[in-house]
Amino acid sequence: MLIEDQVMDAQEKIGFRLRSLYSGYGYSRYKMSKFEEYDLYSRNKDFLFSDSVITFTDTNGRLMALKPDVTLSIVKNGKDTPGKVRKLYYHENVYRVTGASDGFREQTQVGLECTGALDGSIISEVLKLAAESLKTCAEDFVLEISHLGILEAFVDAVATDPRVKKQILECAGEKNLHGISRICREIGLAEGAEAPLRQLLTLYGPPRTVMPKIRQLASENGVGDFAGELGQALTVFTGSENENKIRIDFSATGDLKYYNGIAFKGFISGIPGSVLSGGQYDALMRKMGRKDRAIGFAVFLDMLERLTEEEWGHVEYRASQRKAGRKSVWHVCRSRV
Repeated sequence: MLIEDQVMDAQEKIGFRLRSLYSGYGYSRYKMSKFEEYDLYSRNKDFLFSDSVITFTDTNGRLMALKPDVTLSIVKNGKDTPGKVRKLYYHENVYRVTGASDGFREQTQVGLECTGALDGSIISEVLKLAAESLKTCAEDFVLEISHLGILEAFVDAVATDPRVKKQILECAGEKNLHGISRICREIGLAEGAEAPLRQLLTLYGPPRTVMPKIRQLASENGVGDFAGELGQALTVFTGSENENKIRIDFSATGDLKYYNGIAFKGFISGIPGSVLSGGQYDALMRKMGRKDRAIGFAVFLDMLERLTEEEWGHVEYRASQRKAGRKSVWHVCRSRV
């Protein structure tokens, strides 16, 4: 009897299938303690979803914290591997403040991290696994992908002050074009100076239709190489069954102190907010004294509680088809995403 045929709830089954997916691609499981020294998180609060952390003093007098994040632990406890790639996945509980009640909640994440001598093929593999992870959770999904190098260059063209850049990036994440124009007027820029940035943020859609426009716009603004990186990474979806689920969207942003290059978010129909988030974080590695490159993502299993019984039934149906060695012919076409 398969493990997932035993008594498992929906989240456990999804977690089991994601772990099987990652291990099938050569990823090894990473397990961490529930506790880390608080200093690790206090020095990297901007990287966390919230700067609130549960702390306590251990018997040796050290200030400890219940883990609010897994990536920081992987980076801290790992070592550089020149010329090699380290592939890890995890299935861990983290402790974070919930937005609704401002109280702490134990949340479950499944994710993966690649560190080391990353090349385009590894980045493409991670994007492919992100899409497959979403498909494991629900058939009706969208994976939105951007390149922070392109976005940062367009933001730098209108503002170099870190505080102003942060405000503009927040507007970019919300696709608040009017807010960007307002900020540009407040700092004394001439009318229309932000036009290339506004144009970049309005580009949205599947790679086959959007990438030519991005290549042209990026070339005109001196970042054609970054557009090449993005286009190369997206070729993994060309002709695949997930091709029509991929969207280029430069509102998929991240803190530039930690993230760089490819960034992405995953959405499932019927669930407000992203259920998957990831990207390259070479900048975090440098901040923590590491030379390796890095990319990864996390799937927030708690978000899947919002799926209806019908949608969970579709997940179970696809799984049963795979067990029987048949390709599922079920496909859902809804427009809620």
